Amino acid sequence: MTTSNQALQRLDYLDAVRAFALLLGIVFHASLSFLPVYIGWAVMDVSTSALVGIFMLISHSFRMALFFLVAGFFSHMTFHRKGAAGFLQSRFIRIVIPFVAGWFLLRPLLVSGWVMGMQSLRGEVAIIASLNEGFNVVLGSLNAAFTGTHLWFLYYLLLATAAVLLMRQIVVWHPRSYRALTQRVDAVVHWLAHSRLAFIVAAIPTVACLWFMGEWGMDTPDKSLGPQWPVLFIYGGFFALGWLLHRQGNVIEAFGRISVGKVFLGVVASMAAVFLSGFEGQPGHPQYPLIKALFLFSYAVMMWSLVALTIGAFKRLFNRPSKTVRYLADSSYWLYLIHLPIVIWLQIAFAETPWHWGVKLTLISGITIAVSLLLYDLLVRASVIGQVLNGGRKARVLFARRSNAAFANNT
Repeated sequence: MTTSNQALQRLDYLDAVRAFALLLGIVFHASLSFLPVYIGWAVMDVSTSALVGIFMLISHSFRMALFFLVAGFFSHMTFHRKGAAGFLQSRFIRIVIPFVAGWFLLRPLLVSGWVMGMQSLRGEVAIIASLNEGFNVVLGSLNAAFTGTHLWFLYYLLLATAAVLLMRQIVVWHPRSYRALTQRVDAVVHWLAHSRLAFIVAAIPTVACLWFMGEWGMDTPDKSLGPQWPVLFIYGGFFALGWLLHRQGNVIEAFGRISVGKVFLGVVASMAAVFLSGFEGQPGHPQYPLIKALFLFSYAVMMWSLVALTIGAFKRLFNRPSKTVRYLADSSYWLYLIHLPIVIWLQIAFAETPWHWGVKLTLISGITIAVSLLLYDLLVRASVIGQVLNGGRKARVLFARRSNAAFANNT
């Protein structure tokens, strides 16, 4: 079981992992306009590359699984630090409020981005008119409320949290069964963290879920509030694993321990997934079902390997207090919430410029993060919004003033 010291300790490397998963999502969305095939995104750049597709395939396989695992780990920590009532209150404040408020604020901006993207194909962009259309579309279609944004991850985080709490409560009602079951579950989690075959075995149920996705790989469930069960089972499973890893103290370190075998497995699985993904558009191939099964198995192993290897790499690099890492960890939630409209508008602005796609991707990602950080430090960090997102107001850093001293004395 978790020690009291660990329950109160801030694990800097896991803070860094969570920030990395969210920042990787910003780069992922920034890369969408550089795909060599049109996928229905707001805009398609004049400079494209097949390398972008490879990056998207690999990064999308594990970034949200990684986030949900770390979220489950910290959720268990919070649950035992604050108790059930305090935990539920914190989930409402830090997840439900941003989800609802964020949709009403961001959805019109995203719709306007799509409108401007279509306008840019005709060589002209009307920003004010697009914004008006964005707000009108949202206000006139509340039957599709809370869908159509990147905030779906908060909704699935709520579903995963509710499922874990419900299962825990059902088991707790039977003390004898609770002790026996938790011992068995802890043994399975311990094996998963230590066995060389763990990721191969874990890939099997993952493949069973992946098979029912709309496309090869992980779907993005942003079209409806009706749960997309395969997606919920995978991300909810990683959330539950994070919850259970925290029960056993330092077993997460074994799960993320870097070894030659894990690196080899991750590299081979990634290469196989990239190669086999080329057959997705060939449904008439005589071996199509077999190729799909092989791809999904490679994809699942890649997912599990990269989740574990990322944790292990950050354990080596960031397992010490760092003001920079903590600042980025605190700001990453805000950055991910606010980034998508900025990304889309920048993609539209750069779409027709004759620059290399790598330069534009770097600029879009960098400007988005920089602008979001400035807004965070100036308007969020020391405000009530920061209290909602971070669990408390914190002194500004980039826009530090003497008032920070007074703020620190009052908090």
